[in-house]
Amino acid sequence: MLERKPAIYIMTNKRNGTLYTGVTSNLIKRVYQHKEVQLDGFTKCYNCKKLVYYEQYEDMLTAIEREKQIKGGSRKKKLALIESINPDWRDLYNDLL
Repeated sequence: MLERKPAIYIMTNKRNGTLYTGVTSNLIKRVYQHKEVQLDGFTKCYNCKKLVYYEQYEDMLTAIEREKQIKGGSRKKKLALIESINPDWRDLYNDLL
């Protein structure tokens, strides 16, 4: 079941805009919360409502390690990661449903 697999994800407000990297155990629910502005914090302040990248994992520890790796990387690496699977910066949320 897609929504119950641990995942890391990147949200943005526009192409080459502000990037937010997160980790969750329920990707569909979490992205919905960002889109509907149900969560206070970074994504609300910067209007990051567009899912542009995600990876799924079998366990949460691996997902958390990957999130830390991505967050510790440069913006240039994050942009390359997004464009490696999503060169048009489409909102991938509907692909999850």
